[in-house]
Amino acid sequence: MTNAALTDAAPLSPPAHGIADWPFGPAVPGLARPASLPGGRPWPRIRIVTLISAEADVRETVASVLRQDYPALRHDLVPPGEARSLVARLRVDPGIDYLLWLNPGDLLAPGALIALALEAALTEAKAVAGLRVLFDTAVRGLDCPAFTEGSGGAVLWARGGLDAAALPDANGMFDAATAWSAIPEEARRFIGRPMLLHRLKAAPTEPDGLSIVSLTGTGTQGGAGVAQRRLAEALALAGHRLTSIALSDRPEAAEWTDTFPQAEAAIAAAGPDLVLAGNLHGATRSLDVIDRLRRRGPVALVLHDLFPLTGRCAHPRDCGRAAGGCDAACPGPDEYPQLAPRRIADMHARKRAALASPAGPWLLANSAWTLARTRELAPPGSVAEPIRLAFPTATFRPGDRAALRRRLGLPPEAVLILISAVIVDGPDKGFHDLRAALRAVARPGVGVVAIGRLDDPGRLGIANLFAPGLIADEETLAAWYGACDLHVTASRNETLGQTPIEAGLCGVPTLAYRTSGLTSAVIDGVSGRLVPVRPGALAEALAELVADPEARARLGACARIALESRYSPAAAALSLEVVFRRHGLRDASTRQSFGPAMLGHFPFASVRQPGATGTVEAPSSPLVRRLRRAKQMVLGRRMPLLVRRCLYLAGRLRRSLP
Repeated sequence: MTNAALTDAAPLSPPAHGIADWPFGPAVPGLARPASLPGGRPWPRIRIVTLISAEADVRETVASVLRQDYPALRHDLVPPGEARSLVARLRVDPGIDYLLWLNPGDLLAPGALIALALEAALTEAKAVAGLRVLFDTAVRGLDCPAFTEGSGGAVLWARGGLDAAALPDANGMFDAATAWSAIPEEARRFIGRPMLLHRLKAAPTEPDGLSIVSLTGTGTQGGAGVAQRRLAEALALAGHRLTSIALSDRPEAAEWTDTFPQAEAAIAAAGPDLVLAGNLHGATRSLDVIDRLRRRGPVALVLHDLFPLTGRCAHPRDCGRAAGGCDAACPGPDEYPQLAPRRIADMHARKRAALASPAGPWLLANSAWTLARTRELAPPGSVAEPIRLAFPTATFRPGDRAALRRRLGLPPEAVLILISAVIVDGPDKGFHDLRAALRAVARPGVGVVAIGRLDDPGRLGIANLFAPGLIADEETLAAWYGACDLHVTASRNETLGQTPIEAGLCGVPTLAYRTSGLTSAVIDGVSGRLVPVRPGALAEALAELVADPEARARLGACARIALESRYSPAAAALSLEVVFRRHGLRDASTRQSFGPAMLGHFPFASVRQPGATGTVEAPSSPLVRRLRRAKQMVLGRRMPLLVRRCLYLAGRLRRSLP
């Protein structure tokens, strides 16, 4: 039990620790601890054990525990000689659920216990590890020591999962490495957020990173481009050396272009240890460039969509041709990414040959659904690996909702429903279902915020509509998210779904269909609700959530905690580190570490990293919007081959002019 005399002692000076709000800032507005676990279960009971001795000053350690605001906690301060017997008793004590060994001098980071306990409860893991912030007079970096030897103060241990062989020795030393390795890999979890601060006795070693080329088709704008950029940034924070290269700036030529001399020469000059490719179909309809690159060294292909696995499309939906062989009978050759029907069968065969070749690219799947679909569609022998995407968790954060609404000119008392996509009324976003659900709850006091391209807002048929259009600045986008009460999507074809995660990080729950990668992006009952894909299901659930502010608040609070742990830049880098080690790019004994800037990607840091700008194209002019609407009235959203050829020739002519 905590010693009150230690708690009341004056803090040490200088304040190079979390207790004096360094390196952390004030509490994040709008981020409250949920009263219970999802479903109403009480928070698990945690017992913390810290050694005391004449040499160890534990005042800051104790104060960091008291600042956790955790509802079911006891902190034991024990001399070294009593540690072994105490932990032995705690291992079999039914009055506790989890044990945390906190070394004297180490400090718990803000909200650490809530984050660890939530992940443990959701996954039933026997051990959950977090990151350490390494400091002396300044932050020197972050690491995840459990990758190699475990760390008593960086792991939450389930009472029944702690191995007896790892009990403290006669000197009170806890063998965390033995305890960690004794737990099956599937019963261990990492969360990508700081759990504690560890005071350094010597300068940390610099990360020995890889040289990595992040390769895209035409750049990093738009949903998949943004996801690729964020992955590259996460790897740079993990000490890797990143070079970003785009294949082309000629999207109109993608259907007829398979070679990229300048880009391929730049990659060869970089001599990377790995090419991390993604979202290539804006520049080419083939994987020929991937086949050439893999002959020089390892290539990983991030599946932001399923284009690499089909003859043409990004999402085969219910079409069965992708499994048996795409051909000229493709139902949508004029839909983006378009390809002339007579070329589809050959293109599919070429892609499969590239994927099945010796030392072929690793296929990186961003959700459980995408991993399963990849194993179904990829040729035998293809390597498929799960990874996490990275999100700017300091930029997308809860805020003061009332203040945000005043700033954005939104009604202060209305229930605001958010819909968000690069193209809101795009064919893959379930626009008709979405419109029906929104109309079903439309009434005074309920408004809709539509973020993204919506050429004809009148198509929604919503009176209380706020449509800021495309937002290219992440800080501004996060403000719009945070001003809303609920996010809803009717999409059925997502390899993951970035908008539900961005909304959840802002404390806004998501309502979505229980399908595709959305089953990973929305943790049902935790960060939102999933409903079956049937007529009326979305409207029914939306009406329930609009009428239940307590449910929205509970889901929003849990969403922020759970999604930060799983989709921070650190979580993404850790997931890729597993892949690198499995394929021999990194030594298994190397401790994963991050630069000091990684701390700034969490909202409780005193100095936060700024959000990105230029994430989407500039809004179209009124003339372009009118022309686009006219084209859709005549041709729909398809682009006939003749029109595509004309655009290609026009592009060549434009570039040939002085």
